[in-house]
Amino acid sequence: MLRWLRGGLAAVLIGLGALFALAFEARYWRWRDCFNELGRCYDPVSQDVYLEQAGLVWGGLAAVSWVAGLVLVAGLRRRRE
Repeated sequence: MLRWLRGGLAAVLIGLGALFALAFEARYWRWRDCFNELGRCYDPVSQDVYLEQAGLVWGGLAAVSWVAGLVLVAGLRRRRE
């Protein structure tokens, strides 16, 4: 039962990491050349303001989620052997 729960949690964390990576790409990576000295980028078409700090937040969340999920998967594989 615990093994099943760990596997499910690992899948959820890896999935969340993928969603956070998509947010990182949409909120920071596309606009990385547009930021001014204040760390802001204005898109006149959609009238959105993108913040450079969003890259740190979404990228950090993606990395932490992926690493935690992969650690759980590695723990499952090690116990099997």
